Amino acid sequence: MKTSKILLGFFAIAILLVGCAADDTADVFIENPNGENPTITPVTTNTEIGGTLTENLILETDTEYQLTSALIVPENLTLTINPGVVVKAIAGADVYVAILQGGKIMAEGTSTKPIVFTSGSSTPNAGDWGGLILLGKAPINSVSGGDATSTSEIGGLPYGGSAADDNSGIIKYVRVEYSGGAADASSENNGFSFYGVGSGTTIEYIQAFEGKDDGVEFFGGTVNASFISIIGAQDDSVDWTEGFTGTLNNVYVEHGQSHDKGIEGDGFNTDIGNNADPIFWSAPSINNLTINGNGSSNDNEAIRLRAGTRALFNNVLLSGFAEGFDLDSDGADSPTGQGVLNGDTGVTDISFEDVTVNLKNDTGEAFSEAEFFSGIGNGTGADYSTWNTGWTRN
Repeated sequence: MKTSKILLGFFAIAILLVGCAADDTADVFIENPNGENPTITPVTTNTEIGGTLTENLILETDTEYQLTSALIVPENLTLTINPGVVVKAIAGADVYVAILQGGKIMAEGTSTKPIVFTSGSSTPNAGDWGGLILLGKAPINSVSGGDATSTSEIGGLPYGGSAADDNSGIIKYVRVEYSGGAADASSENNGFSFYGVGSGTTIEYIQAFEGKDDGVEFFGGTVNASFISIIGAQDDSVDWTEGFTGTLNNVYVEHGQSHDKGIEGDGFNTDIGNNADPIFWSAPSINNLTINGNGSSNDNEAIRLRAGTRALFNNVLLSGFAEGFDLDSDGADSPTGQGVLNGDTGVTDISFEDVTVNLKNDTGEAFSEAEFFSGIGNGTGADYSTWNTGWTRN
């Protein structure tokens, strides 16, 4: 009897191995959050994903997935995306990926196997789908109270808090294409939307390609990001608001025919107000920045700073704009110019190529170009060719 059972076991294993060898489908791994072994479900290479996760989800290397609805990663769960994954979204502004407060994304591509979120259309266009959204617990200035939260434009999802070092995971070598679908006139997706994301999160080597709205937008938070590429954003390429205080290193922006600003920086969300107690402003640092426009004959601005934002720039190259920097203020409630006078806003080492007006000062405060810029002619920018190979689109 024991011998018969052993033989039956061997036959069962042999049948299983033959079945697996003949099956060329990819696997989706659903990891149990309590630490048990993952279950394995065979699927086709065009796997459908969407909905709110109830278990950790792993997307397997070199596999293509179809995003059929919003994919929501709630608190205490993790979305892991391996190198070479391609996620193709069906059409719709309500089709996006959102990592909620307390959830995590571990998306670590490589320069030769980036992770790509794109349109599922055979003829893709900007605005075909939503985008990638992270929501953290770091400070924002649109609310008052330590752990008070605001809600996102898309999905009405909570963000903000008092955890400056909050960790939403890792995004590395990730490209988002044809994003920016608009839910309505005032609610639009971006390529990457970072809502109250904390400095414990790793953001490196990201590209927003041909998006309908902003390429990358920061709604408050303290997250740092490096090696950022934005090609063909139809609104602002980089946008910040609600008290963003992170550092951006190595940023390359290239305008398409339809575009707005290379950077639009707001000290607070003008639709909500600076409600933090005590009040604080957006005050990021931007190092190694290149913005390529379409020529100074066009009515365009490379960088607009307004609503009281502070910002320190180092090593900047601006090319092809009617205006390099445009600083705006609405008086005491949005003292953008005061940041310059205090030394909290300014530029070190900058070069202008085909730029008609270097600085337009509409703040109501008096300061000269020499007080705003130092090292004119010394800027070399992002040195894009040294870090864009293999994972970006042009």
